[in-house]
Amino acid sequence: MADEITLDKPWLVAMWPGMGHVALNAGVYLLAKLGMTGIAEFQAGDLFDVEQVEVKRGLIQPTRRPRNRFFAWKAPPGGRDLIVFLGEAQPPLGKYPLCRQIVDYAKRLGTERVFTFAAMATRMRPEDRCRVFGAATDAEGVQELRQLELEVMNEGNIGGLNGVLLGAAAETGLRGACFLGEMPHVFAQLPFPKASLAILEVFNPLAGLDLDLADLADQAHTTEEQLGELLQRVEQEMGHQVTGQETEEDDDESYPVEATESSEGEEQPSDADRERIERLFEQAKKNRANAFELKQLLDRLGVFKEYEDRFLDLFRTHE
Repeated sequence: MADEITLDKPWLVAMWPGMGHVALNAGVYLLAKLGMTGIAEFQAGDLFDVEQVEVKRGLIQPTRRPRNRFFAWKAPPGGRDLIVFLGEAQPPLGKYPLCRQIVDYAKRLGTERVFTFAAMATRMRPEDRCRVFGAATDAEGVQELRQLELEVMNEGNIGGLNGVLLGAAAETGLRGACFLGEMPHVFAQLPFPKASLAILEVFNPLAGLDLDLADLADQAHTTEEQLGELLQRVEQEMGHQVTGQETEEDDDESYPVEATESSEGEEQPSDADRERIERLFEQAKKNRANAFELKQLLDRLGVFKEYEDRFLDLFRTHE
């Protein structure tokens, strides 16, 4: 853990990878557009086991455990600072101990409220309005959700660390809430930035941020059109709608993966793509606001996991 810094009335936003990259995309957008810097990293290796190894050109790569990193943004004088926690994965066991570590560290930094972002898979179509569902740790928070015109979750559960973290926060008297962006469940394994946008459209004014969401809105619009066309072709071939029955359940931000084997015949990024990635990395080093364009390219090429560590290292504290 790095030396602690002094923050002014900070809020914490915690997120992990999951359905539609909803939380991850929102978190990366905050990192890039606010120019956040890394302040701490949890060494939570004992909570994680190694379930697979990566193979590159026939060579088995050294094992590594998921990283858990904190980033911070100092607001202009009179504003509220922001902390973002990004975890690469959720531990199969030890979710509560990890959440208590996060909460304890956040409280030492003076955190006043905790938020988590997640996905809500429903039978919506890509072109539909993307709703934001919410749940809070106290009655005042629920009333706030209603004032924000969110869909309050009256019953159900929030799976994984998105919920456990808020439960751990509530035990210590720390207020919190979860924002869940709606997405089509038939595309649960594909990025759906429209849900990330919907969440940030709510969180932006609530946190007193003056965040330009134009780039995320452009990505959301492009993806909406692509998925809409894909769904329409599938429905034409099948002769009926395939959006299925509404689930109204939060993902637990994880999916079982039996194998991620790739073959030589599988399409890989071209040399030109790799060169463009390197150019964008250099641009993002000079100006972190360019990092979101890099993230979009990595998502489109399907190689974000390959570059994830290097990408998040763009936000390290500069020496």
